Formats: sequence, C-alpha cells, structure tokens
Amino acid sequence: MRSPYTGIAVTTPVSFGYTRYSEHGAPWFLGGVLRELLRQSGINKADIDGLAVSSFTLAPDTVVALTEYLSLSPRWVEHLPYGGAGGVIGLQRAARAVQNGDADIVACIGGDTHRREGFRDLVSNFSSFSTDSVYPYGAGGPNAVFAMITRSYMERTGATREDFGRICMAQRFNAGHHDAALFREPLTLEAYLDARPVAEPLHLFDCVMPCAGAEGFLVMSEHRARSLKLPRARIGAIGERHNAFPDDDVVLRGGWALYRDALYDAAGLGPADMSMLQTYDDYPVIVMLQMEGLGFCGRGEAPDFVRRTPLTFDGGGLPHNTCGGQLSAGQAGAAGGFLGLVEAIRQLTTPDLRNAVPNARTALISGYGMVNYDRCLCTAAAILGKGES
Repeated sequence: MRSPYTGIAVTTPVSFGYTRYSEHGAPWFLGGVLRELLRQSGINKADIDGLAVSSFTLAPDTVVALTEYLSLSPRWVEHLPYGGAGGVIGLQRAARAVQNGDADIVACIGGDTHRREGFRDLVSNFSSFSTDSVYPYGAGGPNAVFAMITRSYMERTGATREDFGRICMAQRFNAGHHDAALFREPLTLEAYLDARPVAEPLHLFDCVMPCAGAEGFLVMSEHRARSLKLPRARIGAIGERHNAFPDDDVVLRGGWALYRDALYDAAGLGPADMSMLQTYDDYPVIVMLQMEGLGFCGRGEAPDFVRRTPLTFDGGGLPHNTCGGQLSAGQAGAAGGFLGLVEAIRQLTTPDLRNAVPNARTALISGYGMVNYDRCLCTAAAILGKGES
C-alpha cells in the first residue's frame, strides 16, 4: 500500500502565452507562468523552494539552469522528461517532496516555445529512435506512428472516422468557452470528415497543432494554502507506468490498466464518481485508449462509448477535456502534459468559469507521452477532489 497524499494542496492553475509562433525562448514562457503563480497566489518568489519543470525547447539547459534565468534558489528541483505524462508525474514528485519536508512550496511548470520550422527540428532529434530508425527512411514525426495505431485500432474495433470526429467536435465546443484555446470556431462533422488527409486515416483535425505556451500550478501543504486563503484541490491518488506491454506489436493499450484498480481503491472512488475526465489528446485514438484503460468502458468499446455519451462540459454525460484539449487549445510542447491537469485544478477551484462543469467535485486526469519508434512509453493518472473550504 502506498502512503496517501494527506495534507497536500494543489492550487493556483495558470495557462500562459498561447500563440502559434514566438520568437521568445522557453525560459520566457516558463518565467511567465512563474510570474502569474506569484501574482495570483500572493506569495513571494523567495518562498518558492521547489521547482519541477518539463520542457523540450529548454534544452540544452535543464531545470538547474532555469533557476538562474528565474533568479530562484530552491532546495529541491526535478526535471520531468515524460512528455504528455509530465504534469501528473510532476504533481506526484512535488507532493511527496512537500510531505517529506524537502520543499514547502513547489512550482510545477511545463512549457515550450515554437518557431517556424522548430517542430521539424524537434521531432527529427527527439530520440535516438527518431535519428537512427525513422528519419533516415522518410517517416518523420509522430503522424506516421499514430496513423499506424489509428488504422490498427479501427480494424480491430470497428471504430470509424465519425467516432473520432465526435471527440474532436465536443472538444471544439468546449474550447469555444475557454479564451486561451487557439481554435474556438465550431467544428461540424462534415468539416471534420472533409478535412485534408495528413497520414491516412488521420486528417487535419485529428492532429494537434504545435504552438508556444506554458502551464503551471503550485503544490504546498493544506495548512499553508489555508493560511493564504487559496482555493485548492486535494489528491486522491496518483499512478504511473512506463513501457507497459512491451511485447504488443501495435500498442493499443497503455499502462493505465496495470494500476487503475489500485488508483480507484486508494481514492475510494470509481469511474462513475468522476465529475470530469481530462485525457492527453494528441490524437483521438489515444483518447479512446485512455477511456478504455481507465475503466470508463471495456477494451475495444470506446467507439460505442463516445456514440452514446455526451462529452461536452454541459452535456450531462462525461465532461471531457473541458478547455478543448490539445486538439483545440494547441500543443505547446511539454505544456501538453500539464494542460488537462491545470484545467482540472481550475474546474475544482475557480468559480464562474464559462466552461464550468456543474457541481464538479472530482476529476480524473491522465497523461501519455514520449513516443519512440512505434509507441509512447509513459503513462500516468491522478484523481483530484475539491478541497475543503
């Protein structure tokens, strides 16, 4: 049995600087989040004694160099090389640091810049798999990998492009009520189906748009948050798994299935108790894998699940990716691994949101990241609850 996350508060959700391209470097975006965290929480910068950071374009620097950029002197730092799972894993690391007295207040931040041609350079040097086994054969970038996964999933389950379109349309509706999203215009099924092909069966609206931006939040003791009068969420449970099911020829499942029962048991809740689901959504098929892996439906049943379950924040079904997710907000590099977590904290702590989930009390957030030759390697999930007033 893992120790519970008793006495830990998660607070001050910040989304910052979303734009298609930027000439600013990654430290500018990460620093912008820190500035907003300080402004919104009312704490002094000197009180931040822990820093957890996820960023691709910060390289060759790491979080250690960032402390000089930001004029911080923390006693605990964590660099988070987990891509789309980085936010949840950062939350777990930060919560344990506060519990163990290694830090009092941890700023968890994910973000990246994006310059023209920058995404091509990033994916071509993303890993040794990319450099040695993908780009030399003309299959650059993640679209080919996820086209393979999507095609295999469709053949094995009977999923259709219309099923994927339901996810994209619902998220676009949610984005229309979230000002930070880059795509807020309504998306019709006709427009989704008629969009130009990218890598069959993927078309334009199946693929996230690279952009610049950053996300962040604070982790501290409940006592500290209460003294600062900060609205807060509490942690019910967190789990992670890496390189799950390595013998699968095509990865149509992730590590969530290996720890979901322990996750729900630790929180004393189940899928039906979740007020919302925030998934990592670089492609719609990955959303379906998370719905299945986290127990919202059986394996191979996600197409039917999205046909019969409203996914908008106000639809009375399962509110999903209520800020629009990456498919409508944009994928700001490593910030994509923080986007759903920050949105869940916002839903649980911020009144009067335009996209508010009615009577939100709980949230399940999942992450999926670090694609190599044929699969993503990192999965993580967290259950949060509304903090006591």
